[in-house]
Amino acid sequence: MASVDKETLQTLKDIANKLRIHSINSTTAAGTGHPTSCCSIAEVMSVLFFNTMRYSIQEPRGANNDRFVLSKGHAAPILYAAWAEAGLLKTDDLLNLRKLSCDLEGHPTPRLNFVDVATGSLGQGLSCAAGMAYTGKHFDKGDYRVYCVIGDGESAEGSIWEAMAFASYYKLDNLVAIFDVNRLGQSEPTSLQHDVNTYQKRAEAFGWHTVVVDGHDVEALCKAFHDASTVKGKPTCLVAKTYKGKGIPGIEDAENWHGKPLGAKSSDALATITGLIKNNGPHGLPIQSPSTELSEAVVDTILLSEAPSYKMGEKVATRAAYGTALVKIGKSSQRVVAMDGDTKNSTFAIKFKDAFPDRFIECFIAEQNLVGVGIGCGTRNRCVPFISTFACFLTRAFDQIRMGAISQTNANFVGSHSGVSIGEDGPSQMALEDLSMFRSIPGSTVFYPSDAVSAERAIELAANTKGICFVRTSPADELAGSGINVRVIDPFTLKPLDATTIINSAKECGGKIITIEDHYPEGGLGEAVCGAVAEEYRHLSEEARLYERYRVVERVTNSYRNTA
Repeated sequence: MASVDKETLQTLKDIANKLRIHSINSTTAAGTGHPTSCCSIAEVMSVLFFNTMRYSIQEPRGANNDRFVLSKGHAAPILYAAWAEAGLLKTDDLLNLRKLSCDLEGHPTPRLNFVDVATGSLGQGLSCAAGMAYTGKHFDKGDYRVYCVIGDGESAEGSIWEAMAFASYYKLDNLVAIFDVNRLGQSEPTSLQHDVNTYQKRAEAFGWHTVVVDGHDVEALCKAFHDASTVKGKPTCLVAKTYKGKGIPGIEDAENWHGKPLGAKSSDALATITGLIKNNGPHGLPIQSPSTELSEAVVDTILLSEAPSYKMGEKVATRAAYGTALVKIGKSSQRVVAMDGDTKNSTFAIKFKDAFPDRFIECFIAEQNLVGVGIGCGTRNRCVPFISTFACFLTRAFDQIRMGAISQTNANFVGSHSGVSIGEDGPSQMALEDLSMFRSIPGSTVFYPSDAVSAERAIELAANTKGICFVRTSPADELAGSGINVRVIDPFTLKPLDATTIINSAKECGGKIITIEDHYPEGGLGEAVCGAVAEEYRHLSEEARLYERYRVVERVTNSYRNTA
């Protein structure tokens, strides 16, 4: 709102203090949590949720709603408190914070219908928010806005600045980042403490419209958020000077209170904060409704527009087949989008860019942001993202991928130049840990196509598979001419693995299994096969009986150059 009357301003102050009270009560009841981190952003949350943001309480994940990302996820209690004050949650439920029987966890996850991405592993929220903002501006072409609260401590993370560069490059003027500059980290003051001018200069240097604001002044915050909505061609950064533990006597701006409930001090704190509230009744502030109505995004049953049509004996690299398949499913659904980290001419994602330039995002050499943007694009089922780069470079973003699984995201990762196939470039370019990494992700599906046809089908299946999918491209196919007669099994997926076929084949071939893979022994195909066999026969505990009946399982790992 452009101007706010005095009564509304007082109500926003009252709500901020009620949010503090809820945060203190819930963490005290839990005996654990971060009440001081909540108190520093009470006014920010009050103004955002009850004056600025447009959303439906009945449909918190509605496509038309403004988005909110709490990157400093440890302040989750105040997020829950805001939704309770909005009417979505019962205030009594807040007292079940962090209990095993309650979904109000210590850090927010999409188990809650008002959370889009899991946060708490710091430095990741802004990339996801940027992906949401990019989707809103370029894919949905809607007018919803995206707000992201960032802790000053987490601004030391390089991924924050990768996201800052990305958002300004793409002129995401529907994105607002709020830096909560409360001066204090976990174990000591932050590097810049309350030097808000340096924060401002850094954000401006990254191309953001930047405003320094008193983070406890509701009128100044109302104006700053309104002004941000009028800025064109730049994202907005609000550098909010705040105090950790704001409003708590003896604890406000004091060190050594991070992640600690108030305990015996809570009674005095609650009495002091309650005394500041003018009207403790229902606040009566209407929530602004979304101004546009977006159609439902259809992201189911995405098929190849035409079947693979390769000639028998034709040698086609699986990464080239990836590019071909991506174009085909792009024809099938306008909700298929692709992004890459400046390797598109090697991963063959360039084929998709050439065919659908409006649905391709170049994220440059910033893999952590690349993954975060992809996860953000996939929220609320607005897009089906395919994220590609050299497989070895995805290891840099393992934490983002791990958090993506916790976020229940549907994101598809494609890693090229797997194993030692990149030869002369040396080990820094070789993906020899990627299978292990993606197999460890809960609920993931790991595709390992051996030829162009299976690669295309893997892409089609990935587009229709929920959760994290990884497609490993460019495996070698040198299995001929060795003079050894073997039954060859192409597993296609390492997770899930077709254990039945492997075990039945082993029985028919003398009880021996040989695995050949372009990966370190740990976590690759060999371990997957061993695990499948062990799981199949876990009821057989006597080693002698196991050996006598099934003989020995041999695992041989063989690295070879990819000539595809």
